[in-house]
Amino acid sequence: MTESDPPVAVAETPVVEAPSAAAPKAEAPVQARPLGEAAKPDKGGFVWGTGRRKSSVARVRIKPGDGKFIVNKRDVNEYFSELQHKAACHKPLEVTDTLGKLDIHVNCHGGGITGQAEAILLGVARALKGYDPTLEATLRGNNLLTRDPRQVERQKPGQPGARKRFQFSKR
Repeated sequence: MTESDPPVAVAETPVVEAPSAAAPKAEAPVQARPLGEAAKPDKGGFVWGTGRRKSSVARVRIKPGDGKFIVNKRDVNEYFSELQHKAACHKPLEVTDTLGKLDIHVNCHGGGITGQAEAILLGVARALKGYDPTLEATLRGNNLLTRDPRQVERQKPGQPGARKRFQFSKR
């Protein structure tokens, strides 16, 4: 363009929004439980907590009772033979001084015995937090509400294990 050319007017095209018949309806936002409020028990009076460790998953239900601790329809002392596994399962109860005051039912699957015991520890701690939110500070202070993120490293192709290599021979 030169200086003598008149300015060119650009016509704006109006933007028309088509009425959307399939517009999603606004759903009511999910209300989170306010801090410090206890979880509502289910129909059986249980408060739930889920614990995971490695490939083990433990679904824990607690309610007030006389101290029964059932793991996969067996007593915890029958299910675990090692003292460290029994201690891990009871640790959240001992720390919060609720040992013998709650009935605990656990369904646990996957992984090995140690993974299951540590999954139960986390599940019991989470269920206790839902049962009585005032216990959260005690549980968190004892590092019982933290999930252990360590997993088994995968085996890579061209070698016998995750990190092990086949023997190297230069000649």
